[in-house]
Amino acid sequence: MNELFESPVFGIVLSALAYWAGQALHRRTRLTALNPLLVAIALVCAVLLVLGIPYESYDQGGSVINLLLLPATACLAVPIYQKRALLRAHWLPILVGCLCGSVASLCSVFVLCRLFGLDAQMTASLLPKSVTTPIAVSVSEQAGGVVPVTVVAVIFTGILGSIFAPALIRLFRVRDDMEAGLSIGACSHAMGTSKALELGQTQGAMSGLAIGMCGLMTVILSLLLRL
Repeated sequence: MNELFESPVFGIVLSALAYWAGQALHRRTRLTALNPLLVAIALVCAVLLVLGIPYESYDQGGSVINLLLLPATACLAVPIYQKRALLRAHWLPILVGCLCGSVASLCSVFVLCRLFGLDAQMTASLLPKSVTTPIAVSVSEQAGGVVPVTVVAVIFTGILGSIFAPALIRLFRVRDDMEAGLSIGACSHAMGTSKALELGQTQGAMSGLAIGMCGLMTVILSLLLRL
């Protein structure tokens, strides 16, 4: 039995089944709080705790899934390419919007970390919370942060964005599809983009664009914060 748990196949199958269960539960209940990824995380944790399986054994398969992060992020270029005419027509507001989103994210984390007395290592771990995982991990490592903390912060931020983004768009009466997509991608990266794609093709394209632009800006701005 231990050999089964230590096999990469176990981690892959468990993750896939947990996410499938999360999607099925979300479709049946239509509750925003029951985000498929959040449900999958809870199910995987429950299985590991009940069966007493070490995380290292599960991660044999989890690390294989992590390899798909970069190509999955690259696939977001498809809707961006399809909306390239819109990008050429509105490049300045898109650039300014992504810059404002990156500055707001980094400064809010930086100020809150100072207010709560967190040390430099924890601050470096939390600063890139609003960009996609590969970029966030790289920023955190170079700044001396704790990578597992960064990953948790990124996932938590993405889940919150995918849950609350539609409600916030309605609350603030954002009627422009481009504005909605940029705001989602700037604050909740790929997880938010998956929700933006559900709202529409333009929202998904703008959200995917914001991931790349905000990721680049976050790298540059985080270096300035360390000076």
